[in-house]
Amino acid sequence: MIIREASLETVCGITSPLPQNTCPEVAFAGKSNVGKSSMINALLNRKSLARTSGQPGKTQTINFYNVNRELYLVDLPGYGYAKVSKSAQEKWGEMIERYLNTSSQLRKVFLLVDIRHEPSANDRMMYDWIVHNGFEPVIVATKLDKINRSQRQKHLKMVREGLHARPNASIVPFSAQTKDGREELWRLIEESTGGCAIGESI
Repeated sequence: MIIREASLETVCGITSPLPQNTCPEVAFAGKSNVGKSSMINALLNRKSLARTSGQPGKTQTINFYNVNRELYLVDLPGYGYAKVSKSAQEKWGEMIERYLNTSSQLRKVFLLVDIRHEPSANDRMMYDWIVHNGFEPVIVATKLDKINRSQRQKHLKMVREGLHARPNASIVPFSAQTKDGREELWRLIEESTGGCAIGESI
């Protein structure tokens, strides 16, 4: 895909009103250290548009990235970081739920999990929560470059079974380092936004 322009347009905190966007939105959820910012940068072919950090729990806002003035990639706050207070985690959860329930432009939710490990209780809870809110999440198994190719199918099965995912749930192995899975994610994004013209195919 050709990304002509991309920018961080809106940052929403706990008390901020959500933007009334007129373009389709796709959202990305996942625990604090799963690599959401790195994935967004890889999707947009940008090195540091979405800020990455070695400190989990850094994303405490809902960040709206405007792509080609035609689409928003929405980065939701990470969950499951133990050093964040329970009250703060609850407020982030309320913020995410408010977004899922009220955004008129949200078309698809992508749930990121680390392919190296069995999904946590928080991952399973988030998967069930997204489904409960009326969405069929696409599962993105991140950090693909951290395992051997021979382990891929075993770990994808572990992720699917660990989430108790529905039989027809889409799961995409992804690496922000090698860009494996990038084209597949863009295909799913385009499908979910009704063929929104993100850019011309290379």
